[in-house]
Amino acid sequence: MNGGDEVVAAPAGPPQPLDWKFSQVFGERTAGEEVQEVDIISAIEFDKTGDHLATGDRGGRVVLFERTDTKDHGVPRRDLERIDYPICRHPEFRYKTEFQSHEPEFDYLKSLEIEEKINKIRWCQTANGALFLLSTNDKTIKFWKVQEKKVKKISDMNLDPSKAVGNGSIASSSNSCSPKPCVANGGSPDRSYNDLGNDFSFPPGGVASLRLPVVTSLETNLVARCRRVYAHAHDYHINSISNNSDGETFISADDLRINLWNLEISNQSFNIVDVKPANMEDLTEVITSAEFHPSHCNMLAYSSSKGSIRLIDLRQSALCDSHAKLFEEPEAPGSRSFFTEIIASISDIKFAKDGRYILSRDYMTLKLWDINMDSGPVATFQVHEYLRPKLCDLYENDSIFDKFECCLSGDGLRVATGSYSNLFRVFGCAPGSTEATTLEASKNPMRRQVQTPSRPSRSLSSITRVVRRGAEAPGVDANGNSFDFTTKLLHLAWHPTENSIACAAANSLYMYYA
Repeated sequence: MNGGDEVVAAPAGPPQPLDWKFSQVFGERTAGEEVQEVDIISAIEFDKTGDHLATGDRGGRVVLFERTDTKDHGVPRRDLERIDYPICRHPEFRYKTEFQSHEPEFDYLKSLEIEEKINKIRWCQTANGALFLLSTNDKTIKFWKVQEKKVKKISDMNLDPSKAVGNGSIASSSNSCSPKPCVANGGSPDRSYNDLGNDFSFPPGGVASLRLPVVTSLETNLVARCRRVYAHAHDYHINSISNNSDGETFISADDLRINLWNLEISNQSFNIVDVKPANMEDLTEVITSAEFHPSHCNMLAYSSSKGSIRLIDLRQSALCDSHAKLFEEPEAPGSRSFFTEIIASISDIKFAKDGRYILSRDYMTLKLWDINMDSGPVATFQVHEYLRPKLCDLYENDSIFDKFECCLSGDGLRVATGSYSNLFRVFGCAPGSTEATTLEASKNPMRRQVQTPSRPSRSLSSITRVVRRGAEAPGVDANGNSFDFTTKLLHLAWHPTENSIACAAANSLYMYYA
């Protein structure tokens, strides 16, 4: 206490709501343009530095973007800060490269078509200037290396390459199938190759300009190479892949099993979770998402279709069917309906950067869980409560089975997830925060902004379930706008160090900053 002289600072209030602005769009559609199914984005992922962004689509392609605002002026960012040079206001990206990751396949044993659609992308640790990432479709995971390769060219030739050069060949026609050989050393085709001929003579003093050709590398090309293929380990569709913090292993999860892989070994994996019952008629829940803890290599979490999250510790046993902790919210008495179990199914979970909290997304809500408190979520955010009266219609058109992703900001103060009509929501989760922003994936993100957020304040210490009332009018959202079930924002990612969000609206990638 320094002799009692220490002054305790007053606790700071919750952070102010962010003012989101449009940054960039890639693949923007013109009005009335029809979207091709193969072009629809199905996965988005920033790397740990935030300098690269990857997207996958239903056509099996992976597209990479790189950050450009930190590379301006040719001076490292740290040096710019040291000399107080003005730097860019927000992250800006440009197209880097793309490659075909997966192709459509056919399983002849099961008479089953395997889509090329990319389900998940995860970045791995970089090495020697190369980028590494994992991508997966329903059945097969691939490990990719993307590296700049120098294009080698021969320069400093003694003669013009278009003219004849020594050894009886033409430099520019190594693949030529011309039947007439051309001899450059003063000979003719009908003479012996080792006879230079009487008409050839070296100039006095030799050839002053005779040089050895030099191999130069002036240009570079980005080359994507598949290093390993991890196949034939899942009977059901893969819904998740996640890198371990040890940099050596990763997990893949399908409906009933989670497998542990070593990045270097593609022909074997270890089954660490198996929820398949002896009799499939006894099956009551399936695995919907799985993720490794960001810093503890022995811990991972997976969610289920019953709305529960299990935390498992790989040190306990080789087969982790028994969980270390179970997180689930008790059902409110009298609230059960036909749709209760369907909307309780968790579609995505994410660990906060510090590993203390887990964010989960079910059909109607976002929930924040403290891994040290398994009695219930510390915060619940209503994403589109105004759809509750329309659950029957959503069930009829299968929209109720849509799988929305969620994400947390790098500082852990905010969470985000998507909704219908290409809307996405950003909520503040700091103690006392009332931030609840609605944004549209367009060049004018605040067009549908709810002017008066009616979400009651809550803090991380509260475990009270909060219900936000929405408009009851059919086909109208909380702000009086009609909603469209066909345009849904399922995939989004938050930049790891800055307030920047990338989200996918069909085949378009929109980026926003605050």
